[in-house]
Amino acid sequence: MNTKKTLVSFLAIATLLFLVATVSAAEITDDVLVEINGIEVQNAGLPGYNLGVIAGETISVKISFTSDVDASNVRIKADLEADKESVDAVTTSFDVKNEKRYVKTLTLTVPYELSDELSDDITLDIKIWNGYDKTELPNVVLTAQRPSYSADIMSIIVSNSVEAGQISPVDIVLKNIGYNDLEDLYVTARISELGISKTVYFGDLIAKEVSGEDDEDTMSGRIYLEVPYDVSAGIYTLEVEVVGNDGLSDIVERQIAVQNGFPEVGIKSGSNLLVLNPSNQLKVYRIVYPAEEVIVVVQAGSSKVVPIKTEASGEYNFDVFVFSGDELVGTVNFAGVDEGELTSPIVLLTVILGIIFLVLLVVLIVLITKKPQKTEEFGESYY
Repeated sequence: MNTKKTLVSFLAIATLLFLVATVSAAEITDDVLVEINGIEVQNAGLPGYNLGVIAGETISVKISFTSDVDASNVRIKADLEADKESVDAVTTSFDVKNEKRYVKTLTLTVPYELSDELSDDITLDIKIWNGYDKTELPNVVLTAQRPSYSADIMSIIVSNSVEAGQISPVDIVLKNIGYNDLEDLYVTARISELGISKTVYFGDLIAKEVSGEDDEDTMSGRIYLEVPYDVSAGIYTLEVEVVGNDGLSDIVERQIAVQNGFPEVGIKSGSNLLVLNPSNQLKVYRIVYPAEEVIVVVQAGSSKVVPIKTEASGEYNFDVFVFSGDELVGTVNFAGVDEGELTSPIVLLTVILGIIFLVLLVVLIVLITKKPQKTEEFGESYY
């Protein structure tokens, strides 16, 4: 008897909790309309179209609904799920009132990672909820397909640190993620801040699934970039861009550090100019300043000392310009005092003092070597 009473009590409590939960967890709405890029999509009896979207493109998801409740802190989440990848977006919290209609728009990027097919079905799930109430529209089916022409820069391999004046290899791997074969691909590697750029022809790249052949839908290549020897050390942006004759384009960026122990071509060293050539090639420099113009040949990886003439007496201040061909590669200021003019009185005084010293030395020698006079001799006297 006690067991039956206990069982009946338990069932009553469970039923009551279920009813409370049912009442508290109400639907926020039963009137939801979903539009993608302005087109109504088909779901659970809603009229519309079986919409096709392009992988990698951004789509606009517009959700409009009429609220059945008064509720606070309501949010809307859109979840786009492919076979290998999913993306989602969520609105900020907002309040709703019963029988009022609300419209929210979210943006999502269609995943690239399809199930190894040229097209694939993906699902869009919509959820409208707060802490108590919830409405869900699962499995809105869309058809995602690869873009007609698209190349993906899968990887860039380059040294994190590059020495100025050196040649740095950049290894690039491309993959055809488009619907069609790609022809005449060109890849450019550039560091715009340093004014260097180089383009290499990579050739054609098939769409593997379309051709049915054993050829790979990926390729790799190498570009050599020469970093100028006179650039300042710092962090620079390396851009790698692939373009094709079908209008496709993809750009990937990497940060690299450039080291330079000798950023200046010319360095002042006293009254001389030290001209550096940290490159791996012979350099011919033209040194120009008010006094004259000098041509200097500096071997690769070495330096040369160039005397700088100062024609003005006393203080001087002028710039020495270093040219490589017609390009100005260095400017060094020479300022100081012409030591030759100021030291001549000192030299004269030194000479005079030297002469006086010699005269005194001669006099001293004469005095020392002069024979003394004989002293008078006295004999003994006897008385």
